[in-house]
Amino acid sequence: MRLLTLPAIAIVLALMVAPMAMLLRYSLNLYTPTELMVEAFTARNYVQLFADPYFREVLGVTLKVAALTTGIALLLGLPAGYTLARMPRRWKMWLTLATILPLMVGNVVRSAGWMALLGNSGLFNALAQWSGLAREPLQLMFHQPAVVGVMVTIVLPLMVMTLASVIEGIPRNVEEAAANLGARPFTAFRRVVLPQAMPGVIAGMSLVFILCMNAYATPVLIGGPRFRMMTPEIYQQFVGLNNWPFGAALAFMLLAVTLVAVLGIGMALQAGLRPARPTAPAGADAPRPAHRSATGSSPAGSGG
Repeated sequence: MRLLTLPAIAIVLALMVAPMAMLLRYSLNLYTPTELMVEAFTARNYVQLFADPYFREVLGVTLKVAALTTGIALLLGLPAGYTLARMPRRWKMWLTLATILPLMVGNVVRSAGWMALLGNSGLFNALAQWSGLAREPLQLMFHQPAVVGVMVTIVLPLMVMTLASVIEGIPRNVEEAAANLGARPFTAFRRVVLPQAMPGVIAGMSLVFILCMNAYATPVLIGGPRFRMMTPEIYQQFVGLNNWPFGAALAFMLLAVTLVAVLGIGMALQAGLRPARPTAPAGADAPRPAHRSATGSSPAGSGG
C-alpha cells in the first residue's frame, strides 16, 4: 500500500518542495544592479524587510484586508450556507449551480467587471447622477473598502459551499430537539448547529484567508497603483526590478505570516469551543471519615 503513494509523493516533491527550496536559496543571495543576483548566504533581505517601514505597512495592509474580507465572508456565508444545506432537494441543485457559477469565471474577468460597475462612467455612477443623488462621479474605486467589497464577492461562493457541505451532514433532529426544549431558531443555530459546523467554519476561513493574502488581480485592478499589497509587491520585485533575492524573501515572509495566521485562527476557534470542566463544590471529593463507636469499631462490624 505504501508503494502506491510513491508516485504522488514524487510529484509533490518535484512540483512543490523543490521549487520552494530553490526560492528559499535565492532569498539568501544578494542583489546588485550589475550582476542582479550574487551567490551568498545571508539574511540581509529579511532584515531589510523588517527594517523598512514601507514593507511593514504593506504587510499590515495585506493582513487587514484579508482579515476584513474573511470576517465579512463568514458573516454572509453562514446564513447562505445554512439555507443551501436545509433547502428541499428539488431546489438545492439549482441554487448550488447558481452559487458555483461565478467560480467558472476568472478573478481577472470578475474584477474587470466590477471596474465597469464602479468606474466614473460605470453603471453605479450613471444611476447616481440620473437619480440626482450625485452631481459629479463618485470615487468608488482605488481605496480599501472597494478592494474588500470586491474580494468578498469573489471568495463568498467558496465560503458558502464549504459551510453548506458541513451543515448538510448535521442531522435535522438536533435542531428539532432544541426547539422542543424551548430554544429559538437563532439560539438553536448558535448553540447546536454552529459548534458542530466548526470544522467547516475553520476550513472556510482558512481557505478564504489564504486566497485573500495572495490576491493579485483585485488589488491591482480595483485598488489601483497606489494601493499596495504583498502579492503585487512581490511581482514588482521579480519582474519590474529583477530583484529576485528580495522578492523571494518577500514571498517566504508572506508564506510564513499566512501559515501562522491560519494556525492561529484554527487554534482560537477550537479553544473557544472546548467545553469547560465543571468545578465540584468544596469538599465534594474529600473522603468521608468512617463513623466509629467509642470502642474503636465501626457500627457495622460491632456484631462481628
